[in-house]
Amino acid sequence: MRSELVRIYKVVHTWTGILSGMALFIAFYAGAITLFKQPLVHWATPPASASAIPLAQTPTLIQRTLASHPEATRSFELDVRGDAAHALEWTRHEPHADEHDALSVRHFMATLEADGTVRSREVPRSHLGELIDVLHRVVGLPVDSDANRYLMGVVASLYFMALFSGFVVLLPSMLKDLFAFRVGPNLKRMWLDAHNIVGLGSFPFHVVIALTATVFAFHDAIYAAQDMLVHDGKLGALLRGDAAPPEKQPLDPAKLLAPDQLVARITAVAPDLELTTLRYMRVTGPSPTVFAFGHNPRALEFRALGGVIMIDPYSGRIQNTAYVPGQQGVPETVLTSAFALHFGSFGGAPVKWLYFVLGLLGAWLVYSGNLLWIESRGRKLKPHVAGGALPEQRRGVRLMAAATVGVCLGAVCGISLTIVCAKWLHGHVGDLNAWHRGVYYAAFFAAIAWSFLRGGARAAVELLRVAAGLTMAIPLTSLVAALAPSLGMWTHTEPAALAVDGIASIIAFGLLRVARATAKRVYEGRLDSVWSAPRATSSEAPDAATQAMP
Repeated sequence: MRSELVRIYKVVHTWTGILSGMALFIAFYAGAITLFKQPLVHWATPPASASAIPLAQTPTLIQRTLASHPEATRSFELDVRGDAAHALEWTRHEPHADEHDALSVRHFMATLEADGTVRSREVPRSHLGELIDVLHRVVGLPVDSDANRYLMGVVASLYFMALFSGFVVLLPSMLKDLFAFRVGPNLKRMWLDAHNIVGLGSFPFHVVIALTATVFAFHDAIYAAQDMLVHDGKLGALLRGDAAPPEKQPLDPAKLLAPDQLVARITAVAPDLELTTLRYMRVTGPSPTVFAFGHNPRALEFRALGGVIMIDPYSGRIQNTAYVPGQQGVPETVLTSAFALHFGSFGGAPVKWLYFVLGLLGAWLVYSGNLLWIESRGRKLKPHVAGGALPEQRRGVRLMAAATVGVCLGAVCGISLTIVCAKWLHGHVGDLNAWHRGVYYAAFFAAIAWSFLRGGARAAVELLRVAAGLTMAIPLTSLVAALAPSLGMWTHTEPAALAVDGIASIIAFGLLRVARATAKRVYEGRLDSVWSAPRATSSEAPDAATQAMP
């Protein structure tokens, strides 16, 4: 390949990586944690007794709840694990909130009492998992809106360009230096080798994530265009399998089939689907539908909720089986594969752990890429210059170093701190979910401000230590809750909750090791580096400058 073409691809790789690097760090780090979203929410939620009623009694619960809360007719859910159902639940979005914005949702619950009365109440539901998921989906922005998702799509597109151009740049030396890792005094060379090894080794994973994230970001626009250009505005009816135009008169919820009847019809069609949830949509019309979610551990699943089958709640007619695991055609299998490959919703726990590791490595990959670019733009000592004075680094390089450290480590600090606050602030503040957001962004912007104040080199050491401390505070909080229950906190002994503390301990240990290595580099490494902040006094500068000579 011609050297001119390689240089062009190298420039493309560098600038697409720099433009998307900090946003991708947040997406990868938060995405890795999101893989264990349900255990995290369980860890952050106080224990509660879950009352269940036989499926045969759920029609009474549904009728009386809808009569007293008409807003629930838009959408409500029943948990149907086993032969019983737990409380009927529905949500309400805040006014003017985007329909995808899970952080603006209020949760309500209705239960059937022993005397047949319905008790309904608003349920404080932890949005901790949703907050971290939103950070993953819209690269650290506070709202999951169309505009922010489109921005994520642009970042994902730049990410794919960086991957492709980086692969082309590596081609000339791939066979000669395949997986070369040269340990020695040349730290930049060692970091570059590590960057290349991680990037090349996880290249298929990153390609899948980049392409699927781009499609997810623009999927509403894609569906709208497909509906208009291909399906003549009838895509929704096609997905529901409607044989006739929807009813214009409001439907009577009293004529809904009982949930146990729906479960029986679904089981007859998909016997291997282990049902978990019935989600009723638009039960008074038009086009009423129940989305029945369930898992088939032996098949590829659409997402974390599992597969889905659509059924008419009045007639019991199966509307759509395109996304039932194990019963899909080629087009549906391709689409399901894209979702499964992005979310890691296949292969069980081993794949989730693999994706978790790959997600953390992805965060390190973009972080190290920015550090390498900054180092390469720094001014080096010129021995032939009289006095051997250390060069002054350019302002743009110093600002980029501070921004990279502040944004990336600020996200780590913010996520760890807001997780810790789930237990420490519970019962002491009015709106804990608002505090989760406030705590995260306070820590995030404080880290950025500190990085610009102290400079990228010193801030890197200090913020890594803070991040390690805040992350270790997660298992320590569980320990304090177990030893001092009078504080009003709680602890869970289930494996899922214990895994949260274990993962946090591992991450904290890793951050501490990186902090030690970074401190050695900052305080004892080459003094003509952007990442140098020696403790030496000015009178010692000439000798120190001599040490910087290669």
